[in-house]
Amino acid sequence: MKVRGLFFFLFSLFCFSAFAQKPMVKAEIDTTNIRIGEQFNLKISVDEIQNVIIPKLQLKGLEIIDSTATDTLKNSLIRKYILTGFDSGAFYIPQQQIFVKNQAYLTDSLLVNVATVAVDTTKVKKFPIKSIKSEPYTFDDFKIYIYIVLAALAIIAFWIYWFVIRKRKEEEEEPTYRALPPYEEAIYRLNELDEKQLWQNNQTKEYYSELTEIVRGYIERELNVPALEKTTDEVLDMLKDFKDADVILTSQETIDKLKSLLREADLVKFAKSKPLAPEIEEDRKDAEDIISNLKPKPIVEEKDKEDGLE
Repeated sequence: MKVRGLFFFLFSLFCFSAFAQKPMVKAEIDTTNIRIGEQFNLKISVDEIQNVIIPKLQLKGLEIIDSTATDTLKNSLIRKYILTGFDSGAFYIPQQQIFVKNQAYLTDSLLVNVATVAVDTTKVKKFPIKSIKSEPYTFDDFKIYIYIVLAALAIIAFWIYWFVIRKRKEEEEEPTYRALPPYEEAIYRLNELDEKQLWQNNQTKEYYSELTEIVRGYIERELNVPALEKTTDEVLDMLKDFKDADVILTSQETIDKLKSLLREADLVKFAKSKPLAPEIEEDRKDAEDIISNLKPKPIVEEKDKEDGLE
């Protein structure tokens, strides 16, 4: 009998100590009654600091305003939350599952009552109803008008450029120079050729090309024949025919100088001949003599002939 009593006593003591142990996880709130919008604190504590996982807080009807980082205090982990509610009623903070060393533990569920704020309408100051206030203007309100104005300005600017500025510019760019007579133009171009100093800079081929072009151009304008398009022989044959027909005023010496000049130019251009400086200067002088002594014969009117006979 005594043994049985002792066994019963020890069994009761063990059960009492087991139930009296501190829980592994715990959830606490500082109040169970709040008004809409008021804040209260929730604290979750875990009686362990190693291998603890506190998942995201799960709530229904309440909202989290802020939370703190997990803190260690006396071999326990503590995490605090600031909560509130914006709807009236009774809301549960459900059991939160926390893992400690890969074992799941549940906190207690907590009830929070959220009450509405009573308003005494008799003490509320009344104000007259305000009229509808118009919204401030923004860029979008004027956007379409700005685009229309810009398009109109662009059209006007194009019209001014196309019909005024461009036309005026074209008028200003029209040549205003006076064409020189054939002889004056040829002498002017010969002087320009001298200033270039082509043969002095080993550009003999270019020098003779331009020199003969000036002489051919003079013959073409003065005699009104296509001398620039003809070969050397064709030009010489044409002038011989003109001289035989007595339609030009020139001497055989002038034609011989032209023949010598054109032949020399062909040798320089096509046979890579390199005349000496005195020969080049002589050709330059012959070119000016040809231009000066090769003229068309003046046309004598019938009336002038009769006046001459009288």
